[in-house]
Amino acid sequence: MKKDVEQKLLDKKTNPTSMRILVYDFLQNQQVALSLSEIENHFFHADRTTIYRTLKTFEDKGIVHSIQENNTSKYILCHDGCDEQTHKDWHLHFYCKICKQTTCKENFTIPQNMENSFRIDEIRLFAKGICENCLKEGLQ
Repeated sequence: MKKDVEQKLLDKKTNPTSMRILVYDFLQNQQVALSLSEIENHFFHADRTTIYRTLKTFEDKGIVHSIQENNTSKYILCHDGCDEQTHKDWHLHFYCKICKQTTCKENFTIPQNMENSFRIDEIRLFAKGICENCLKEGLQ
């Protein structure tokens, strides 16, 4: 598994340091976007600044995309189609007011075949409500 992560980082022109491998491996097992603090809590003895720099490098290289929630950034892995030039995560980011989780709703997308006279590099689409799991459990 470590070799797979190393190769994915190399494919994105990112040096596979130990911390980058650990952060990538952790993020690929998450179903929700996480804040720096939430990621930091997973790594007991890691330096916050190192984790932050890792996330910023990942964002710059098209490995993660950040979702702005009020004054907090949350991070989730990008699809393989993202790169240094363009993040192709053109879908809804959904925050549940009950469970406080942020997820990507990929079935709600923005068409990418728009007019060719300009280039869109990034779109941020964010919604708040109650997720399907909380609705099922009757947590309204």
